[in-house]
Amino acid sequence: MVDLGVAPALDPGVDPGPGTALRDLRRQFEAVRALLAEVGERELELPTPAAGWTVRDQIGHLADTEEVAADTVTGGPRSFAEALRPYPDAAAFTAAGAARAAGRGRDELVAWLCRAQEATLAALAGAGPRARVPWGLGLSVGAFTQARLMESWAHGWDLGRALGTPDRLTAEAWHVASLGHDTLRFALLRARVRTPPGHTLRLDLDAGPLGRWTFGPAEATDVVSGPAEAWVKTVTRRAAAEARERLRADGPLARLAVAHAQAYL
Repeated sequence: MVDLGVAPALDPGVDPGPGTALRDLRRQFEAVRALLAEVGERELELPTPAAGWTVRDQIGHLADTEEVAADTVTGGPRSFAEALRPYPDAAAFTAAGAARAAGRGRDELVAWLCRAQEATLAALAGAGPRARVPWGLGLSVGAFTQARLMESWAHGWDLGRALGTPDRLTAEAWHVASLGHDTLRFALLRARVRTPPGHTLRLDLDAGPLGRWTFGPAEATDVVSGPAEAWVKTVTRRAAAEARERLRADGPLARLAVAHAQAYL
């Protein structure tokens, strides 16, 4: 598993601003902590949907990347560029972060994660609204906050499946859906797929009791519609094959979006 929670701010759509995103990031962190509240030592070794990763590995990855996130915002010693430097590629960096969980007890792991999450929240709260975060291609504070929320949501989903927690779409997942739309052009470039000339995309998503989530211009040529939860899973590659089947794609760009959208590098 190689995702680093990197979401490039390309053609940004709705920008909720760093304040709103930061509030929702805290709520997402709290949701992950609540998931882990009932985890004991034995549950740490449960397999998760990420091939080869246990609950322990997931916690280690989240804690390690939040440490890097906080230092990237503040210019600390483990900023993204410096943390990545010793490794041959992103996969090696990710594996090394997860491996830091080895040998730690449950309480130590959860305390590590909480410290790392709080460090990220404090760093983002102290950043100016126009600051740029040197992660990947560079992000605004608001976009980087959304990227951290996306990372927490995706691995929180992995943890929930391992622990037998039912799926539940939360308001915080709006940011994940937004990133899936905002980063589409980059995702298509990575997939080496040409964007159809003259086509634009709107998402029209049913979030159940949370209402409708829409992104993109009202006059867009192409539309992806369906359950918001299916779109969020698609762009985070969580049970994505089944999720794609629940989305309707009207137009060539919409079909490419369902096939290739990805909210992280």
